[in-house]
Amino acid sequence: MTTLDTGFTLIRTATRRVASFHDYIWRRFNDFMPKGLYARALLIMIVPMVVLQSVVAFVFMERHWNTVTQRLSAAVVQDIAALIDVYKGYPQDKDRAQLRRIAQQRMGLVVDFLGPGDMPPPGPKPFFSLLDQSISKQISRQIARPFWIDTVGRSNLVEIRIQLDDAVMRVFAQRSAAYASNSEIFLFWMVGTSSILLIVAVLFLRNQIRPILRLADAAESFGKGREVPNFRPRGAREVRRAAHAFIEMKSRVERSIEQRTAMLAGVSHDLRTILTRFKLELALIGDGPDVDGMRKDVDEMAAMLEAYLAFARGDSGEQAQPVDMAAALEELRSDAERNGHSATVVFHGQPVVTVKPASFKRCLANLVSNAARHADSIAITGHRDHRYLTVTVDDDGPGIPQDMREEVFKPFLRLDDARNQDEGGTGLGLAIARDIARSHGGDITLGDSPMGGLRATVRVPV
Repeated sequence: MTTLDTGFTLIRTATRRVASFHDYIWRRFNDFMPKGLYARALLIMIVPMVVLQSVVAFVFMERHWNTVTQRLSAAVVQDIAALIDVYKGYPQDKDRAQLRRIAQQRMGLVVDFLGPGDMPPPGPKPFFSLLDQSISKQISRQIARPFWIDTVGRSNLVEIRIQLDDAVMRVFAQRSAAYASNSEIFLFWMVGTSSILLIVAVLFLRNQIRPILRLADAAESFGKGREVPNFRPRGAREVRRAAHAFIEMKSRVERSIEQRTAMLAGVSHDLRTILTRFKLELALIGDGPDVDGMRKDVDEMAAMLEAYLAFARGDSGEQAQPVDMAAALEELRSDAERNGHSATVVFHGQPVVTVKPASFKRCLANLVSNAARHADSIAITGHRDHRYLTVTVDDDGPGIPQDMREEVFKPFLRLDDARNQDEGGTGLGLAIARDIARSHGGDITLGDSPMGGLRATVRVPV
């Protein structure tokens, strides 16, 4: 391997590592990000506002508040330095009356002179005081004498003591003269107005998100086979357009189901009429071995016709309503025991579930009858939580091979070897059951049962 190949290998390795690290960071970032549209929209509004206010506040604090405070503090210290020069340059003013008058009238300072020992010991510095830092810096630069300051003792005055040669000069200055005191007002107005605007934006955003949530609820209800009462397009133009599209799609689906149901009703009526004529003709012929065989064939044809029509018709026309699922499972258990099978029922959770009663009962009955056809013992278990209703039907029969568990849901498929189906079956029981479960927004899966046979699991959203 040449040096160039080694270099390309290292580059590819580094690129893969960088890409892997980028994917890891992105996944972690997505884990912390909110998943809802309302929360994400709020984040899109709040983050730029907070960033903008932070930048404005930082620039203001750094360029305006800090600079103005330093200049005001420098001016106050400069006046004090001038007073010290007057004190040293004009010793003829014994009682310092002129110095006090000039400081009071011209500089707005209250000056007093104390004995040499009236300098307090240095106190603890405030954790954060721009005024304390600025005045201390200016005194050290302009006066360069021992000093003591108190910026927190009084609310509107700042006390400064300077150690002179024969006395201690005490100066009281207005806090507003050395400190930009209107900065908090600026920050208060900035945060206050932003909070009010944010509250208004949140209220408007809720009104814009609500039609989207209603559309999602309507689509979810329609997917579960339930009616969507009092739904009409609302909100922004794009949301109304999506709502109109959903209503048109719903109407087309319902129209197609109605047309199919009407066609099947006509076909059922015609075929039943012919089968009825067959039965009448056979009744007029009389009894005999051949006639009995023909009657059996006609009865089997009628049963097969009913199964085909039930599969094609589905659960159209039935309205969803609350059903006591524990009582329904108990009824299935009683039916299985009347047919000579051992059956048990256990239900956990709130039993009342909104489903289409007849069709869902037929879905579960198909699973129970399928288990009863090939097993001696059946165990029915129901569980309802805040999201799903789950019903499992276990049996101790021969089961179905794993590679054929999806194939058995195909219409008209019969597994003669796997489940030893009788010849009278149409191969539509599981297909009808899955069709009903999916019309409720759920599904049916097959697996291994703890009893040694097959487990059929129905799960539908509540």
